[in-house]
Amino acid sequence: MGKVPSALSIAGTDPTGGAGIHADLKTFQERKAYGMAVVTSVVAQNTKGVQDVWHVPLDMVEKQIKAVLEDIRPDAVKTGMIATPEMIEKVAELLERQDLPLVVDPVMVATSGDSLMEQESTELMKKRLFPLARVITPNIAEAETLTAMSIKTQEEAEQAAKMLVDEMGAEAALVKGGHLTGDATDILYCNGKIEYLTAQRTDTNHTHGTGCSLSASIAAELARGNDIKDAVSKSKIFISQAIHHTLGIGKGDGPVNHWASRLDKNDILV
Repeated sequence: MGKVPSALSIAGTDPTGGAGIHADLKTFQERKAYGMAVVTSVVAQNTKGVQDVWHVPLDMVEKQIKAVLEDIRPDAVKTGMIATPEMIEKVAELLERQDLPLVVDPVMVATSGDSLMEQESTELMKKRLFPLARVITPNIAEAETLTAMSIKTQEEAEQAAKMLVDEMGAEAALVKGGHLTGDATDILYCNGKIEYLTAQRTDTNHTHGTGCSLSASIAAELARGNDIKDAVSKSKIFISQAIHHTLGIGKGDGPVNHWASRLDKNDILV
């Protein structure tokens, strides 16, 4: 057996398993990458919302990251919930020395609407993490916060994607269009070109962990040696299947189905 691709998630927890590092580890496994995780925040949440959050002490976050890097160096990294400015600065400081493909999921608000990031952390994330990123993956609401734009159309989503790359330093930006009307069309801006990734919209509220799982899949595909466009395209199929084949569990916004790609071999992109 050749070298096993590996991916690291640096993010918060979800005891119900639908989001955060729990979703990331499931996704890494499904996308055939060895999964590892550093916990930044312990989150008491379920499909109905967030009840409480406890941030891991900064020195423990640092020790976790160093423990991974000195033993099983990942082939790609994704960041999710990094709630405090001090934590963002420390993660950036450690990752900028590594030259690893980085996927930044700018987690600000949970699917339930609960805030997961301190307000002052947003500007620091833009300044310190985005320039290190191979891909950043904001949804519409996150892209609006990051760019101070109102995004109601695909054309405005394109403008936001370009701003995230050209002005904020990421190599590529994927603005997820799940909250726009019509088909679920995501906008990828990479290498100076706009790409549209469209899937049929599934009428469901079971989308808990969608952003976590999509960004984790992109990281896993980058770890496996795919370029950005292929990593994003394969991950769009993965998450579209995960949403389409809902598990139907949870009393709120239920989780996506991480093993759906085993059930559906058809390409559902349109």
